[in-house]
Amino acid sequence: MKEFESSTQRTERESQREFEALVKAHRSTIYTVCYMFSNDQDEVADLFQEVLISLWKSMPSFEGRSDVRSWIYRVSLNVCLSLERKKLRHKTVPLTMDINPYEEMETNQNSRQMDMLRRRIAKLGQFDRAIILLWLENMSYDEIAAIMGITVKNVSVRLYRIKEELKNMSND
Repeated sequence: MKEFESSTQRTERESQREFEALVKAHRSTIYTVCYMFSNDQDEVADLFQEVLISLWKSMPSFEGRSDVRSWIYRVSLNVCLSLERKKLRHKTVPLTMDINPYEEMETNQNSRQMDMLRRRIAKLGQFDRAIILLWLENMSYDEIAAIMGITVKNVSVRLYRIKEELKNMSND
């Protein structure tokens, strides 16, 4: 007699497949956000893992009212900002891993200009870093406003100020 899976088991497998497809399709987006909040590859790997956990936990409550990409950005930014605040309160000790989460990204990220821009962006405050990251990802002001929870006008003003600040920074 053939055994049948319960509907719960089927649903869990379907959820796992959906989640795997979601992560595969948006992996570079998640890494981009994590990479903007750390220079350390081990820390980026930790951030990435925390984002995945948060996405998995919040996936059942995602109702599709916003674009999936916007939702992923919002979750990723919230996790990174939250962990950044915790990091300021607690000193952490990095663990070493034998994997390189940047393998695919390194070829695109090695240009001198990108490195200089990344160093300058790292000097910005957390909120400004998140806004400029979304803008660099070609998101519209409306999308940025929705993800960050601010008005479109506020996005416009902040981006102008952020760009001016980046222009005026030294290259150290």
